[in-house]
Amino acid sequence: MSMSQEVFKNLLREKGLKITTQRLLVLEILATHRDKHLTAEEIYELAKIKYNDIGLATVYRTIQLLLELNLIDRINLDDGFVRYEIGRMNANVCKHHHHHLICLSCGKITSFEDDLLDSLEARIHNITGFQVVDHEVKLYGYCMDCKKKQI
Repeated sequence: MSMSQEVFKNLLREKGLKITTQRLLVLEILATHRDKHLTAEEIYELAKIKYNDIGLATVYRTIQLLLELNLIDRINLDDGFVRYEIGRMNANVCKHHHHHLICLSCGKITSFEDDLLDSLEARIHNITGFQVVDHEVKLYGYCMDCKKKQI
């Protein structure tokens, strides 16, 4: 069992919620597809492979629960779909999102892990007293493959 499932089980226990196969399955799918930015429907299709009796409504309810527990993040990548990804693994710890690089040609989405905004956030705090706790950055351009095709 992965660490994320253990954390999830503990959070469910702390909140007085039941630990169910369906809830663990949705979390497992998100944890094993970290780079995919899955929609609820994609999560549902993957869940049905392992647990045929799961319903789409159960997947939506589980996603909502995971969002409320701050285990996953909802992201909008400007493609008309709401997508989900593993976020903070501890609801009490503030952790920034990674950034997304979106290719304007093929639509490929690449995650970028380096957080270059720490100094800007510190400056904002020093000047205004405003404490930034999270941010989301989407950068648009052309992936390496599409750039090669343009040459």
